[in-house]
Amino acid sequence: MSGAWRLLRARSRRRLRAWSRVWRSSLQVRVITSTLAIGLVALTLVGVYVSSRMADGLFNARLEQVLQESARSTLQAQATFDASTATSGTDVQRLRQDVAEAQRTGGSDRREVFVLRAPGQRGGSTNVPGAASDRALARLVSPELRLATAGGGQQWQSVAIPRENGGTSPGVIVGQDVTVPVDGTYQLFFLYSLQSEQDRLDFLQRTLGLAAVALVVLLGSMTWLVTRQTVRPVRRAAQVAERLADGHLSERMPEKGEDEMATLARSFNEMADSLQDQIHRMEELSTLQRRFVSDVSHELRTPLTTIRMAGEVIHASREDFDPAAKRSAELLQTQLDRFEDLLADLLEISRFDAGAAVLDAEGRDVRDVVITAVDHAAPLAERRGAWLHVVVPEERCVADIDPRRVERILRNLLVNAVEHAEGSTVEVTVGADAHALAITVRDRGVGMTPDEAAHVFDRFWRADPARARTTGGTGLGLAISLEDAHLHGGWLEAWGRPGRGANFRLTLPRRAGIRLTGSPLSLAPDESPITGALRIPVVRPNTDPAALPDMVSDGVDQRYADDSDRQEVR
Repeated sequence: MSGAWRLLRARSRRRLRAWSRVWRSSLQVRVITSTLAIGLVALTLVGVYVSSRMADGLFNARLEQVLQESARSTLQAQATFDASTATSGTDVQRLRQDVAEAQRTGGSDRREVFVLRAPGQRGGSTNVPGAASDRALARLVSPELRLATAGGGQQWQSVAIPRENGGTSPGVIVGQDVTVPVDGTYQLFFLYSLQSEQDRLDFLQRTLGLAAVALVVLLGSMTWLVTRQTVRPVRRAAQVAERLADGHLSERMPEKGEDEMATLARSFNEMADSLQDQIHRMEELSTLQRRFVSDVSHELRTPLTTIRMAGEVIHASREDFDPAAKRSAELLQTQLDRFEDLLADLLEISRFDAGAAVLDAEGRDVRDVVITAVDHAAPLAERRGAWLHVVVPEERCVADIDPRRVERILRNLLVNAVEHAEGSTVEVTVGADAHALAITVRDRGVGMTPDEAAHVFDRFWRADPARARTTGGTGLGLAISLEDAHLHGGWLEAWGRPGRGANFRLTLPRRAGIRLTGSPLSLAPDESPITGALRIPVVRPNTDPAALPDMVSDGVDQRYADDSDRQEVR
């Protein structure tokens, strides 16, 4: 029994969820259902009101007729009693019975007549309490009605008359006092059946019900037809919009007629034509821009090589120059390095735009790539007064990656964090699960707003244009890092809050072809310590070893040598 109940509940929940999905996804269903619900409520209220009014009207009309008939019949019966010469008990009893039988058919319809002794009356020529046309129905006269009738005047009461089939039919009893010769005061009651009025009311109610059903069907059909004429163009517009979003720019809505929907179709098609024209122009402009950047980058490499050779000759001889010329030679060398980095980044971006970037994946332990990237960022951390703190799992984190591209991503993120850490600790955390691995780079510097975090990977975008580039970045490092992450089938995300620092998370699949559904590490930083991991603090080199604390992990002093490499900033 419990299993059947659980199965019933499960099916009910499935049907409820299916109906909920249909309700949310279909405007036509919502409109038709709402219209039918409102129509049913309105028709029910109107039906109840009309039925009640008809029942009251039929009852009051019949009651008035009954009261008039019973009053006339009572006068006739009293006249019969007054004109009678009966003196014996037998004659009086026969007189009462004859009056009851005579009045039974004296009205507009067949009725039952009861002649009953009035409450409190005793004595007389006979001990018989009264007469009745149908003694089985005499019990319908209630004591309350008899007492009310004894008070004088005409009294009535609604009753339920039993039927031969076991049911009941509505009726009304009307009573009034009469004076019987010899025996004194009696009460004359007339029982009228209201079954004909009830049958008429039932017929009217059935007619109203059928009319209500017809109206509901008509209302539903009209609503379905109207909503269909309205919703179909909207659905068609949604389908065309989806096709346009998928790149099918030639898709258009059919234009029929001259009504509002045809106007909508024409306006939509004009909008699609305008969008197609603008997209084509933008694609041509984008193609020209990419070609221009690629051509200019390649064309500049030849003169740059010549300038580089001449600059190196001048830079090598700078000691023989006066101080101003020496400084100029050093500035020339620095700017040539930056110019060369910019050209390299532009060429890399042009490869991504042209779809020519190739992933040279191999199975590598990501921990080694992280340590190599930290090695390259250590000199900048020394100059900026920042601390590098690395947390890696104790187990190997092998994944199919392109080590060069992943290292470039991490170097850009590390330099970006060091630049904005303002001398605080920069934490690098590595996490992995069965399907993915993640690397977070966390700083506690100036931070950034959520809006800035949404634009931080844009090309040449800077949160503060007035901020100096101490490392000579090109503004393309994070954009290239994002493309490198996408080339791996991974994610590169940013989180930041003003005054609380920033956190960048790189998530990569451990095997090529795996579709990422989550990340082993949280994007919002978690301040709780990570268990089961190896912590490698990276300290700044110093000429005075006694000036720094001895930071050792697992008995090994992890101190990275100074090195120089191209760096990127946010």
